[in-house]
Amino acid sequence: MGTPALAATSLEALMEAGPKFEVVATVTQPDQPKGRGLKLQPSPVKEAALRQALPVLQPARARDPLFLEELRGYQPDVIVVAAYGQILPQSILDLPPLGCVNVHTSLLPKYRGAAPIQRALWEGETQTGITLMKMDAGLDTGAILARCKTPIYPEDTAQTLHDRLAGLGAKLLVETLPALAAGRITPQPQPLEGVSYARKINKSDGRIDWSQPARTIHIQLRALTPWPGIHTYLPAQSQPVLLKIWEAAVSGESGRCGCVLRSDKDGIVVGCGAESLRVLVLQREGGRRMSAAEFLAGNPLAPGQQLE
Repeated sequence: MGTPALAATSLEALMEAGPKFEVVATVTQPDQPKGRGLKLQPSPVKEAALRQALPVLQPARARDPLFLEELRGYQPDVIVVAAYGQILPQSILDLPPLGCVNVHTSLLPKYRGAAPIQRALWEGETQTGITLMKMDAGLDTGAILARCKTPIYPEDTAQTLHDRLAGLGAKLLVETLPALAAGRITPQPQPLEGVSYARKINKSDGRIDWSQPARTIHIQLRALTPWPGIHTYLPAQSQPVLLKIWEAAVSGESGRCGCVLRSDKDGIVVGCGAESLRVLVLQREGGRRMSAAEFLAGNPLAPGQQLE
């Protein structure tokens, strides 16, 4: 049971593990409208399942009685859950003899909730990992089956960390499920100390506060790349123009918060609460990503201009 690319990686790993596992069906969210044409698009899990000719179940609600009846018909020994996107009812948690095993992208009990990858980056953590957990009725409170760790590198973004954790989670899952089935794993309750929550990320989280130190804004950029990204506004005659920043670096220059201090082929340097941010790649709303040099060729930004 899963929806995004993270879950598809685990599904593919289970399929590639050969005779160790028999994947009998997949459950994912209904197709969603995307793009300018708002055409219905399948989830990455559905796409992976169809490539393997697996049955795909897409209930609008996990509590739907008809879906529950269909799920029981597969008689699963274990249900693997990775970023499914719905809260599972107790009737599903109790269905498989080995329980529901969740692939969670943090070292529980730290960063329970919807956005553990982004929050670990935003809080400046130097390490995170994967926890396999036997699900219960709480929010990521189930007993721990296995964990693995990975460093968070200075150049990591939410995308690079996501991709690394997806691979680690899939590998740990393939290694752990046979031991769970053989009774060689005793689930360990989560520690009571160190509990934290990673609330859902919203688009508004990407708004830059130029009064913050440049290093804080740079961490925000890493945590929110690729979605929702960080943004600021360029004042214009009719209405402010949204500018999305994709790549930047901390600069030692200082100046008024939000003020363009320098703009040339090497970047657009903007004053912050401490030091400054050198913008390297950016995107005007409705346009394409550009290097600072490309952007300045068509959108002059003079020193002294204020960003909001």
